[in-house]
Amino acid sequence: MLKITNFSKSYKSDKKAVDQLNLEVNSGDIFGFIGHNGAGKTTTIRSVAGVLDFEEGDIMIDGISIKKDAVACKQKMAYIPDNPDLYEHLTGIAYLNFIGDIFQINKMDRETLIKKYADEFELTQNLGDTISSYSHGMKQKLAIISALIHRPKLLILDEPFVGLDPKAAHTLKTIMAGLCKEGSAIFFSTHVLEVAEKICNKIAIIKGGKLVSCGTTEEVRGNSSLEDVFMELIEE
Repeated sequence: MLKITNFSKSYKSDKKAVDQLNLEVNSGDIFGFIGHNGAGKTTTIRSVAGVLDFEEGDIMIDGISIKKDAVACKQKMAYIPDNPDLYEHLTGIAYLNFIGDIFQINKMDRETLIKKYADEFELTQNLGDTISSYSHGMKQKLAIISALIHRPKLLILDEPFVGLDPKAAHTLKTIMAGLCKEGSAIFFSTHVLEVAEKICNKIAIIKGGKLVSCGTTEEVRGNSSLEDVFMELIEE
C-alpha cells in the first residue's frame, strides 16, 4: 500500500533531514514510525502525504508515485497532521460536508459515516457549532472524522493521540484496528511507545534521518520492551 524507496529530503543546509529511507507498509498493517524530536518522522510523513517535495527516491501509494500523480495518490489516502489546520469559520458539519464534496462521497454514505464517527467520538451535538469554538481535542476529533468518511486505503497520522482524552484515544485505536481488518493500512508516528507496542504489528525506528530498526513489533522489541530498545538505539 505504501512503499518508500531510497527517500532523502534536505532543507536549506547540506544535512539531510531524512537519508536513504526504505520501508514498506502493506494492507492490514498498523505501522508505527518512532523517533526522537528532529529524527525525520514529520518530514517523512509530510512527504508521503504529498505536502513536501523531495530530492531523491520515490514514494508509491497503492502502486502510484506521489511524484508523478499526487492527486491520484491523495484520493487513496487521508492525512492528519499533529496540529490540523481547519477552516474555523465553518461549522463542524459544514466542514465534513466540504470534505465529502471534495472526495465525491454520495449523500447516503456521507450521512451514515458522519453519524457513525461523530457518535463514536461524542461530537454529534457540537457539529452545528463553529470550529473556532472547539477545543484542541474537539478539532482533533473532527479532523479524524473528516479523514475516515471517505474510507481511505492508507491512513497517515502524525501524533494522532495528542490532545485526545482517554476515551477518544481508545475509540481511535479501535477504529484503526477495524480499518486494517477491512484491508486498509495505517502509517503513524507517536511518542507514546506503550501504544505503539500494543497496537502495531510493524515498527520502524528512525534516528538522525536514518532508519535504525524495522520489522515486526516482536522482531524490533526482541526480549525487551519497546521503550528499552528505543532508548538503547537513540543513545548509541
